[in-house]
Amino acid sequence: QVQLVESGGGLVQAGGSLRLSCVVSGRTVTNAAMGWFRQAPEKEREFVASIRWTSTSTYYADSVKGRFTISKVNAENTVYLQMNSLKPEDTAVYYCAADFPPVGYAMIPSSYDYWGQGTQVTVSS
Repeated sequence: QVQLVESGGGLVQAGGSLRLSCVVSGRTVTNAAMGWFRQAPEKEREFVASIRWTSTSTYYADSVKGRFTISKVNAENTVYLQMNSLKPEDTAVYYCAADFPPVGYAMIPSSYDYWGQGTQVTVSS
């Protein structure tokens, strides 16, 4: 059974940084698209970033370009989201998602087969 477990969320002041982790268990990732999404209260889930497991291709939402970086460590079956220069509008529950194999559009939530439970990120002003 595939499981995605996020960690690294928390409370940070505006301008600060956090690094989120997503560990994939139950399956060795060899070919997938991994994505990060976020959902703020009373808002729809929105795309943040994605990465292809077999390449260095990355995609970012315009709102996070230049501030967030998605990366992976194949040997650890882990995807990271480094978040710098955080803003109060980045406050949301952040979810990790996996598309095995990567056949869908990276920015669309319905493309993904598996989801983590989410981790809360709160940025204070």
